[in-house]
Amino acid sequence: MKILVVEDEIEMQKSIIRYLTLEKNIVEVANDFNSAYEKIQLYEYDCVLLDITLPNGNGLDLIKTIKNSRPKTGIIIISAKNSFDDKIDGLNLGADDYLPKPFHLPELNARIKALIRRNNFDGVDVIVINEITLYPGERKILINNNLVNLTSKEFDLLVYFIANKNRVIQKNALVEHLWGDNADQFDNFDFIYNHVKNLRKKLLAAHCSDYIQSIYGIGYTFKTEL
Repeated sequence: MKILVVEDEIEMQKSIIRYLTLEKNIVEVANDFNSAYEKIQLYEYDCVLLDITLPNGNGLDLIKTIKNSRPKTGIIIISAKNSFDDKIDGLNLGADDYLPKPFHLPELNARIKALIRRNNFDGVDVIVINEITLYPGERKILINNNLVNLTSKEFDLLVYFIANKNRVIQKNALVEHLWGDNADQFDNFDFIYNHVKNLRKKLLAAHCSDYIQSIYGIGYTFKTEL
């Protein structure tokens, strides 16, 4: 998943990024209020890990911005300010969870996974769409009960398609979701065609219905409805 870490403590920041990257997430970082605000306006994230005390501003104000512009984005407050009022204020503004510092990274990871399951997949651990059975936690996919081997990017691409099924997804949204800050390195997004083509080829080879449809000049849709 694509996660934004809004944290000004460098060592804490590095630890979170290292751990979540090993868990196959795309992780971006903002060191202060202004950079976080800019990223939230420009990009979409599955989850934002948000410290309340930030240089140049208050993290609580960012919750309002996120909920106004990206209501599906999950928010977990991570803060050393373990005060009852801050916790209540953050949750009332729309944060989904509150984890006081210090915390164990496996617990943070578990909370992120639970939040994303609730927001994107109705809280289930196993996603079933017709002949497709997806296990996000295990990064495993079965088609007609047969295991299909996908690359890491192909798996992430499929999860993103399923989370946004029957919606038109622009190519730039796919690239930003799967490559994060590195998306700015590409001159164009034509290369995403090969990733989608390879994913579609593997699904069809496993006798999966042809859900991935190209929308000329725009992007793709994962069409499960007529």
